[in-house]
Amino acid sequence: MRIVSLVPSVTETLSIWGRTPVACTRFCERDDLESVGGTKNPDVDRIVALRPDLVVVDAEENRREDYESLLDRGVSLHVLRVRDLADVDSMMATLAERVDARWRPLEIGGAMARWCSAFVPIWRRPWMALGEPTYGSSLLAHLGVANVFSPDGPYPETDLDLARGRGPDVVLAPSEPYPFSERQRVELETVAPMTLVDGQDLFWWGERTRSALIRLSETLRAPSL
Repeated sequence: MRIVSLVPSVTETLSIWGRTPVACTRFCERDDLESVGGTKNPDVDRIVALRPDLVVVDAEENRREDYESLLDRGVSLHVLRVRDLADVDSMMATLAERVDARWRPLEIGGAMARWCSAFVPIWRRPWMALGEPTYGSSLLAHLGVANVFSPDGPYPETDLDLARGRGPDVVLAPSEPYPFSERQRVELETVAPMTLVDGQDLFWWGERTRSALIRLSETLRAPSL
């Protein structure tokens, strides 16, 4: 089956299932596969030329106009919409059925009791925060972390003064989409103590979710935090 994936987490999941795409986006970190552009600006002409049996898109990561352009050109699409940890099982099950693969339901148990609050920056210049409803925020909530920007929509613009005013216990600085690192520590610690987290574990869903929950839990409960 010739599949084009326009979603990094889907590219990873399909490969684990033995359904490696013939092409994907440059954000999928697969140099061995053909790139058809970015998640927000895919090369529609090239995708059509590849004559895929299926193109997988996500309502959160990809643009509606690209979806409609592919649809108008007769491309078969599978649309996912993952905005909560609870969405993963149903969305992955439908995708697995479509590509003749098997999805093992997640066994994640109940949510942990709340034990801290966090500001999660996802961009700077302008500053943007992770809000709700989003998969990343629901993942943190399951691990007992309250998002101080949860009332403000999925990805609100903010500034560090406003973030500090929300009184977070910690700043969780992910490695993507903005590549936060030690270089931003002094700046972000004007808000609260900073902990670096793996952005892929926080934002990529699918097969990664199983191990990401374990790794993030270990990071969040490290003595330094």
